[in-house]
Parts: sequence; C-alpha cells; structure tokens
Amino acid sequence: MIPATDSSFATGGCDCGGVRYSFLAAPIFTHCCHCSWCQRETGSAFAVNAMIETNRLEVKGSVPDLVLTPSASGKGQKIARCPACRVAVWSHYATLDAKLAFVRVGTLDDPSRCPPDVHIFTSTKQTWVTLPAGAEAYKEFYSAADRARMFGPERMARRQALIDEAKRESC
Repeated sequence: MIPATDSSFATGGCDCGGVRYSFLAAPIFTHCCHCSWCQRETGSAFAVNAMIETNRLEVKGSVPDLVLTPSASGKGQKIARCPACRVAVWSHYATLDAKLAFVRVGTLDDPSRCPPDVHIFTSTKQTWVTLPAGAEAYKEFYSAADRARMFGPERMARRQALIDEAKRESC
C-alpha cells in the first residue's frame, strides 16, 4: 500500500468507515466467482473481486486485519477485514500474496465502476443465477491463452510485472 494522493479510479471502504481505500489505476481484471468456497465465505451466490496491484491500492484510516482463511487450493487466502466492523474489503491469495489485492467490488462506493470481465467456476453456480447474454464464462477457471486474450497486452504486462517481482524477491 502506498501513501495517500488525490487522484483515484475508484474509492471504497468498510461499513463503519474505519477502512477507506482508493484505486490509483483501473483494476487489472474483475472476476465474478461462482465457486462453492466463495459462496460460503461471502454468504452469497458469488463473489465479485477486482484484481489490483497492492501498490496501486491506497489505504486511509485503519489498517485492515489479515485473517488467514482456508481455500480450495489448500494454500489459503488472507482476507483483509476492518478491525472494527469486520467487513472483508479484499483478499491476498498465495500465488502473489500481498502484491495483488482482490478487492470486494461490493465495498466500492460505486460498484458499477468494476463490472465482471469474466464469470468463473460456473459449474457450481446457483441454478437461479442467470448470467448476462454474451458474458465471458468458464465452468472452472480459464486457460493461459484465454487469459492473454481477455486481459490484452497492457493488463498482461501489469500481471507479469508482479510475477517477475515475486520471483526476484524469492531468490
């Protein structure tokens, strides 16, 4: 997370206002995940998460508590929760850990800023959920070739920069 500035793509926060954040750029990509894990963790039919580099996520106010939570991969995820109202504002997954935040789109002040780019794990989607006509959707997760097509060069470069940084730090 980086120091506060006045320029942002989107803003959001928890219910009590203790944790506030700003996106300093558009997200890399937004997933609507229909897996049974996301259903259980959110208490809803799906989770909508906007992926953004943590260094492009400006946090104001309280520092969220990171709660290690089991995941289907077995590696867990760290869910960032407001220390006061306990609302989940984002997650960090094991692959890139704290370098990439999966921000809960429902915590944005204007969730319409980050509509889903893709619907994943639709094999476990609730039968009463209808996907929009023409929506990009996968029964499980998408392939590397699909990722390259959907992300495009600029977003792929942002993702690759995080992977490269993580590799350098692990040496």
